[in-house]
Amino acid sequence: MSAFHSRRDFLSALGAAAAACLAGSLTPTRLFARTSLYPPMDLSHFDSPIPPAPAEIKFGYAAITWGGNDRQAIEDIAALGFPGIQLRSNCIAEFASPAALRDLLQEHELHFVALSSGGVNIDAPESEEIAKHLSHAKFLREAGGIYLQVTDDRPSNRSIAAADRQKLGRLLSELGKRTADLGIPLGYHNHMGSLGEHPEEVAQILESSDPRYLKLELDIAHYFQGGGDPVKAIETYRDRLLFLHFKDVEPLPAGEKRTYRFVELGRGRVDVPAVLEALRRVHFRGWAIVELDAVPDSSRTPKTCAEINKRYLQDKLRVTL
Repeated sequence: MSAFHSRRDFLSALGAAAAACLAGSLTPTRLFARTSLYPPMDLSHFDSPIPPAPAEIKFGYAAITWGGNDRQAIEDIAALGFPGIQLRSNCIAEFASPAALRDLLQEHELHFVALSSGGVNIDAPESEEIAKHLSHAKFLREAGGIYLQVTDDRPSNRSIAAADRQKLGRLLSELGKRTADLGIPLGYHNHMGSLGEHPEEVAQILESSDPRYLKLELDIAHYFQGGGDPVKAIETYRDRLLFLHFKDVEPLPAGEKRTYRFVELGRGRVDVPAVLEALRRVHFRGWAIVELDAVPDSSRTPKTCAEINKRYLQDKLRVTL
C-alpha cells in the first residue's frame, strides 16, 4: 500500500471515529484508544531518581618534595606504583618541549594529573596574569595534562579588604574561561599566607567566582591549619571539588620560626580517614594527590617519605593504588 493511501485511509478512519463520537456511539476515551499512534508505556521506573555512582578516588603524588628534580621524582613516583603525578611550573623550563615531558610520563605509565601554575597577583595587570597562566595551561594540554592549579600572591604592602577577594574571584573566573577553551579545568588551591588562608576567605573567593569556570582544589592540611574542618569543606563544596591534596600537618614547639610543618600522612593532626570517608559519602570521583612540601626529617629522602605515605594509604586507609 502506498504512503498516500495509508495516510488517506487513516484520516478517513479518524474522521469516522470522530463522527461516531459526536453521534454518541463512541466516548472520547474509546476514541483515543482507537486512534492512539503509540502503544502504552510503563513509566513507573522514572518515579525513583537514579542513584549517583559510587565514589572512585585515584591517588597520585606531587613532585614538590624533590625540590625541582622532576626527572628523579617521575622515576621514584612511578617505581612506587602511583598512577599519577603533579608537577610545578618549573618543569616548563626543565623540558625542551611539552612532547618531551609527555613521552617521559608515558614511558613511566604516569598520568599528568595537574600542573601547579603558581600565584595570581591581583595588583598586577590583569592581561599579564591571564597570559602567564594561560601559557602554562597550553603547555599542560600539549603535555597531556588534566588540571591547572593556581594559588594567589597575597599583597604584602597594604591591608586586605573583602573587595580584594572579590576581585580575585572575578579574575580567576576570567582565567578559567580561557583555560576551559583549551579543555583545561582550573582549580583554586587554598593556601596559608594567601587571600584564601581561612575558611571564610575561601568562601568569599568562591562566592565571587563563576562555578562553571573555577573549581576548588582542596588542600586538607592547609585548610586545617587555617582553622577549618576539611570534612565540612568536602560537604560544602562537593559540587566544586576538582581534586584534592592529601596532606598532614603538625604544630612545632614554641620558639620555632614557624608554628607548623607538613609531615607524612598519619603523623600530624589532620583526620585523614574522616576525609576519605567524607569523599565516599559525597560520591567523589577523581584524583587525590598526596603532597609533602619538603622532607621533614633530614635522615629521610623524598622517596622514603613517599614510601611512608604509600604504607599509610595501604595499611590505614586500605587503599589500592
